[in-house]
Amino acid sequence: MGAKTWMLVYADVNARDALRAHPQLDREATAKLVGDLFPGDNLVLLGDDGDLSYTSPPDDEVHIGCFPGVAVVTAKEFAGDYPSKLPRRFIEAHASKKVSLHAMHSVVDWFAFAQWRDGKLVRALSLSPDSGVLEDIGPKMAFEEPYWAGGHPAGGDEEEEAYPFPFHPLDLGEAALEALFGYHLEGVMDDALLEPDTIPLVRYRRSPRSRWKFWR
Repeated sequence: MGAKTWMLVYADVNARDALRAHPQLDREATAKLVGDLFPGDNLVLLGDDGDLSYTSPPDDEVHIGCFPGVAVVTAKEFAGDYPSKLPRRFIEAHASKKVSLHAMHSVVDWFAFAQWRDGKLVRALSLSPDSGVLEDIGPKMAFEEPYWAGGHPAGGDEEEEAYPFPFHPLDLGEAALEALFGYHLEGVMDDALLEPDTIPLVRYRRSPRSRWKFWR
């Protein structure tokens, strides 16, 4: 697997259904939200040629899109090992009922996600085979349960005995993408799922604002 993500999704409706409807990008709302989320950065518009299939932008970029009922933001801040520690400003910056974080990195087989409802954390998970379970807060969500119950083993018998989890973290990461947002990045494709490259995101280059002003 070569998939990577670090994204935050704000939703007042079912995000999966909203994205499946191929909503129209609201450029004005997108520009406002990126400014609200990253007030300490200079932001330069690069274009609206990003999309939902690439949600792990470089550290000096933000990819973002606002649509009716749902907004997607991808940035380095969402790639932390402990998703529950996401700064409150990101949770409170958008008046939405549900905020979901999704992050995974195939190089280290790491996956993390979290969800807040009405500003309250209801679930957070972070794990990798090398680090073990870094965080496990709140009751498991429905899509997780078959994985923890051994319904999706990591590999053959020998690998299963040596592997620290009853599933592969990236497999759970793909299951989370499907359950929460209605698409996959890798694995078995399904015509019933959303094609992520059909959801546009606006790309911005970011750089810290200078703290000092020099006058002549």
